[in-house]
Amino acid sequence: MAFKINVNGRATSVDAPGDMPLLWVIRDILNLSGTKYGCGIGQCGACTVHLGGVPVRSCQIPLSAVGEKPVVTLEGLSADGTHPLQIAWQDVDVPQCGYCQSGQIMAAAALLAKTPHPTDKDIDSAMNGVLCRCGTYVRIRQAVHKASELAASHAGKSTPGGNQE
Repeated sequence: MAFKINVNGRATSVDAPGDMPLLWVIRDILNLSGTKYGCGIGQCGACTVHLGGVPVRSCQIPLSAVGEKPVVTLEGLSADGTHPLQIAWQDVDVPQCGYCQSGQIMAAAALLAKTPHPTDKDIDSAMNGVLCRCGTYVRIRQAVHKASELAASHAGKSTPGGNQE
């Protein structure tokens, strides 16, 4: 069955079963490899994307549940890697193995869209559901603060949450 979905601002038709997880649609059909498969049960957060501006575990969302809500993946934050979070992640040298980083960045983007100047407590709470086996949580927190500062200094050029609507 064909489903019409909007991913990263592009409308597309996907011929797949309605019960196929959004993660597999993103990776295997649309060939967007930024979103990662982690645990497959919605516990690790590596597969986090935005659905209608809300961070969700794409391994747990069936294609039929997407409807008209826009989907934003890591690739949708910035075509050229200039989103404040992408810059901050590189500047702070956050990734160690890097596997969870897509989920981390997408969770952080949702946080900054709601709370442009988060506290450490805000960051810890928002990032709590995305596991990092390497334990780079201190650098993740530093990068979120840096992204907040970058977004504020470039107001009007970039938005903390990226292309969510």
